[in-house]
Amino acid sequence: MASSDVTSLRISWLRICERLKGEVGDVEYRMWIQRITLGPLDEDEITLYLPERFLRDWVRVQYGQRLQTLWREESSVVQHVELRVDKRAQRTPITTETVSAAYGTHGASTDIQSLAREDAAALEKETAVTSAPSVNEVRNDLAVPLDRRFTFDNFVVGKPNEFAYACAGRVADHPASPGFNPLFLYGGVGLGKTHLMHAIGLKLMSRGNISVAYMSAEKFMYRFIASMQSKSQMEFKEQLRSVDVLMIDDLQFLIGKNSTQEEFFHTFNALVDAGRQIIVSADKSPSDLSGLEDRLRTRLGCGMVADIHATTFELRISILEAKAKASGTPVPPKVLEYLAHKITTNVRELEGALNRLIAHADLVGRPVTLESTQDVLKDMLKAHERRVTIDEIQRKVAEHFNIRLTDMSSARRARAVARPRQIAMYLAKQLTSRSLPEIGRKFGNRDHTTVMHAVNRVSELMEQDPGLAESVELLRHMLES
Repeated sequence: MASSDVTSLRISWLRICERLKGEVGDVEYRMWIQRITLGPLDEDEITLYLPERFLRDWVRVQYGQRLQTLWREESSVVQHVELRVDKRAQRTPITTETVSAAYGTHGASTDIQSLAREDAAALEKETAVTSAPSVNEVRNDLAVPLDRRFTFDNFVVGKPNEFAYACAGRVADHPASPGFNPLFLYGGVGLGKTHLMHAIGLKLMSRGNISVAYMSAEKFMYRFIASMQSKSQMEFKEQLRSVDVLMIDDLQFLIGKNSTQEEFFHTFNALVDAGRQIIVSADKSPSDLSGLEDRLRTRLGCGMVADIHATTFELRISILEAKAKASGTPVPPKVLEYLAHKITTNVRELEGALNRLIAHADLVGRPVTLESTQDVLKDMLKAHERRVTIDEIQRKVAEHFNIRLTDMSSARRARAVARPRQIAMYLAKQLTSRSLPEIGRKFGNRDHTTVMHAVNRVSELMEQDPGLAESVELLRHMLES
């Protein structure tokens, strides 16, 4: 194409930009139109480039027909407009020479001169951002740095988390592989979801050519709101859509926040469609996250969903042994077993308890013992005391003696039913803070004297019958553990 023809196209594009800016306003113009790069003319079709697929799709839907109409009005040659994605396309700024050529001796309006200055400044900013070393790094205002302590090597694997661990390893080795995008990890607090997400990110970043963004759902929401307030939504969208791996922790935080959910949904689609990896964690599975939009819940469940169960005693022991060994401070096995029995719901608190013991031993210069453990951790252990309910007791006793749960409150007096009922009353008195009348009401509105008789009778029988005493102690242990 001759240089005169190129100049003619650029002049036509300049006029189109001026008209669009007047129609859509400054903000929308900077967000959408200013990012368009003028491409070549092929017969009667002009190509316009955009740096991101999301941008291309938005401009096509919102402005596609208008662009085609304006091009036809400005140029008799152009009949069709094609929008394409090309990050490498070099955008030429609107210069004073181009402005002069467009308006000749009549001179350009103040608006068109301002447009030229804005266009040059925007291109200068884009060039600076593009030339900055961004591979394998994430801007601090967008994402949270990964914790280098959370690696696959120091993640303790057991039956409750082995499947999630295997899925995380697969994604770290082969991101965006079929069936594993997105990867959805769910489980209770302190069970290792965040550890696995950081481990995936660290392993991917170690390759040196993969960009990873990790943030909590709360930070995602705050950044989205801030971008709206500062009118920089486009920058926020482009930052997220430019990463190779996006990790969002604690997705349940987005429940009830419809606008943020919608933004995440579009980000999700843009990244998955572009072959990028999405990793999400929450406290429940996608199907159980009531409050999420159905379309988002469906997309989250279309990849690999892996749950992390509550820890077993064996896994808690393994975690404590690994942490104790890494600390270099001797911790007796009976202390580890004691902690594993007492703190059962949260691995973070379990590790925190061990750290307190080790710090105490180092500071006071005394070894860790069971007695010192009970003294140093008395506040934490009190908070983790098992709160047994009468319903639990009735259910467990009924299962143990193979009777119906309804027999606990029935009027039946057969020994096969009455004795387990008395044992359940005895355990309710021993393991709960309920009064005798309250216990009686839970057992078919029986009088408190009936409960008192049951407690005394079971106490006597336990002294006389070792087999019965063993059964009662077994039930107590199962209820307290």
